[in-house]
Amino acid sequence: RELLAQRDRTARTLVKEGPLRLVLMALPPGGDLPPHSADNPVTIHVTDGEITFRAMDGEYHLVKGDVLVFAGGVEHAASSRDGCVFLLTVVHGNTNADAAPPHSDA
Repeated sequence: RELLAQRDRTARTLVKEGPLRLVLMALPPGGDLPPHSADNPVTIHVTDGEITFRAMDGEYHLVKGDVLVFAGGVEHAASSRDGCVFLLTVVHGNTNADAAPPHSDA
């Protein structure tokens, strides 16, 4: 809460393992995230409060427990009227190169 009083948002990386990042983010009341995108898919899991994301000409209002997924390259922005905390999951790098080769039983 002290960090949020000094800043417009705060984040703490919980996991940094290879390309995987789990980041706990918090927005204060009236806080926002400017438009941005990621090269790979991201997930947002709200752990406290409420937040509204704007993307692809739509609005997505999330409350505690909700999960939202954005495909790579999708520009999105967010705002929280009363403040919120969410877990952001990001995989950096070329996820296709890390995937197992196709398997066929034929």
